[in-house]
Amino acid sequence: MEQGSNGGALQGKRVAVLMTDGVEQVEYTGPRTFLEGQGAQVILISPKGVGQAVQGMNHDAMGDTFRVEMNVSDANPADFDALLLPGGEKNPLELRKSPESIAFIRDFYAEDKPIAAICHAPWVLIDAGIAESRNLTSWPDIQDDMRAAGAEWVDQEVVIDEKLITSRKPDDIPAFNDALLKALKIDPQAADMGPSS
Repeated sequence: MEQGSNGGALQGKRVAVLMTDGVEQVEYTGPRTFLEGQGAQVILISPKGVGQAVQGMNHDAMGDTFRVEMNVSDANPADFDALLLPGGEKNPLELRKSPESIAFIRDFYAEDKPIAAICHAPWVLIDAGIAESRNLTSWPDIQDDMRAAGAEWVDQEVVIDEKLITSRKPDDIPAFNDALLKALKIDPQAADMGPSS
């Protein structure tokens, strides 16, 4: 009975999506559609200005553009329940050049809230200083970078290490979405109270 337009398992939850030009389109649209279908509010955050267009990609072909809803400089991790980092090769390379974006990811991690990164996006976890000693996955081509940063790289569709959720590629999106849904449904206060009798 959790289906339906008003309601859903994630009603009242807010999810930040941090991305810029070169994002792999389906790694943004797939999770966003899924999260919104569960009742979450999703906000596209970028180092680009509000109202500017982010260029999506379908592998090597140009895809759609997506309007920025908040500049990363104005975003506060305390206002969100989870952070989604879509991939695409160029997108994380551009984010790595944005000190504000890396600081936002680092600050989000300090809040002990879920961070979900797919494909090439785990690259930015290195820059934010949160890949070391973590079990992670990513697009296979960057596994050497992940290992060099001290991560334990695992080849599976979704890897969960505490609040970090990582996946390899668009084919993994269903498992990635499911892991993020489960992470968002956990109520920290309920968990602290222990199981009810």
